[in-house]
Amino acid sequence: MPDVTTEARHHPLYVPLRAEPSPAPVAARGPEPIRMPSPAPAPAAHPAPAPAARPAPCPVPGPAPRLAPERLRTGIVAGAGALGLLWGVQARPSARLDALFATGAHLTGLLAGYGVLVLLLLMARIPAVEHGVGADRLARWHAVGGRYALGLIGAHALLALCGYAVHTRTDLVTATGDLLSYGAIATATAGTALFVAVGVTSARAVRSRVRHETWRAVHLGTLLAAALGFVHQLAGPDLAGGLATRWLWSMAHATVAVLLLWYRLVVPVRAAFRHGLRVVEVRDEGPGVVSVLVRGRGVARLCAEPGQFFRWRFLRRGLWATALPFSLSAPVRDDTLRITVKALGDHTRRIRRLRPGTRVLAAGPFGALTAHRRTRRKVLLLAGGVGITPLRTLFETLPGGPGDVTLLYRASDEAGLVLRAELEAIARERQAALHFLLGPSDGAFDPLAPRALRDLVPELAAHDVYLCGPPGMSRAATDSLLRAGVPASRIHSEDFDHG
Repeated sequence: MPDVTTEARHHPLYVPLRAEPSPAPVAARGPEPIRMPSPAPAPAAHPAPAPAARPAPCPVPGPAPRLAPERLRTGIVAGAGALGLLWGVQARPSARLDALFATGAHLTGLLAGYGVLVLLLLMARIPAVEHGVGADRLARWHAVGGRYALGLIGAHALLALCGYAVHTRTDLVTATGDLLSYGAIATATAGTALFVAVGVTSARAVRSRVRHETWRAVHLGTLLAAALGFVHQLAGPDLAGGLATRWLWSMAHATVAVLLLWYRLVVPVRAAFRHGLRVVEVRDEGPGVVSVLVRGRGVARLCAEPGQFFRWRFLRRGLWATALPFSLSAPVRDDTLRITVKALGDHTRRIRRLRPGTRVLAAGPFGALTAHRRTRRKVLLLAGGVGITPLRTLFETLPGGPGDVTLLYRASDEAGLVLRAELEAIARERQAALHFLLGPSDGAFDPLAPRALRDLVPELAAHDVYLCGPPGMSRAATDSLLRAGVPASRIHSEDFDHG
């Protein structure tokens, strides 16, 4: 890629620290020693680049509001319980087969409608929810909840069909034709077909073969499906008979619709006009890895915390249609945001060809991998590959004295160490421990084994652990940390491998 030279070449993000002698970072050793990283200085084009300027403070006073996962989970379960109570109050005990089918259809229908509403709420990108629960956990809940919702929709349709067939003493084919003659049921059937399409394209075996743009377009059909289902629900016996119930149900749907419209459309568009973000530099960081610097007006008002990410939309051919989630790889300074990207697919390869002046839309910040999760004085940051990006910002900004913060960076070889010079400069400046764990993932010695981790990090079980890396590495590291005695509540991670 040709070198891009702009005003950002001397941006504070890349101002060298003062030179101070310090021990070189060490690599983990085992039966098959991993090569120790060379202590040689970085090339001249990349001076030891830890910033001298302090991160820009958020102009909004006080901590950002966050909804704890437990409270959100409790609220969701309480809502389902309230619907079950509503169904129980309206149910009329009967031993007739058609009545039993109809009662089951009413319960599954109510729960299915509520489930769809919850799924939309989870993906509304409400800041308090995103910052408290975490985008990856929300995505997992959304995926699991989607399966339950589809199951309830299918159960509702089958029970209603069987109940109608028994009541009219007809076969299922005839009953199906009769039911589709009702407008509200026809709309519900169309909505169900859209939900099924979303479920099919989200299945792991199918998702890997479908382009992201296609998957996203099908997912947008969920909004139409929810609207069609709402029309059907208002005509159903559980809502049609009570004015107060219809009003509450309608207000719940209207509230979720407003939240979706506000946070997924109005807020990003408003931010685009307010901040006027543009690319100012694309910097080569290593084999297949580039950093993109984006500058705008009043960027500090975004209140982006170290460890968080944005969904980036670069307004150029081949990239504008897709919002790509990338973590900040440096704290916000001088109205500038920085991301560091490894070329892993078509979109990330195109990012290498961005030019200064390209307009950028950035939705966010999102994510809960931030300092607010910290519960202990000592912190271990455990990164793999390009997963170093959010942990690099935490490595620089987490409060602590000498020895309080440790960074372990796993890579197959020295070429895979991203932002190495910056990490070494930060370690010197704050007298923090930095270890590069080099070697093939299938090697005889596993540097992430419980014993190896305990050897590198004394009193490991007393640490908070922030973890970010490829899915396989993250799962293996989590298992090792648990076996090494670190409680699950103190292992903080975010990943997006949800299939």
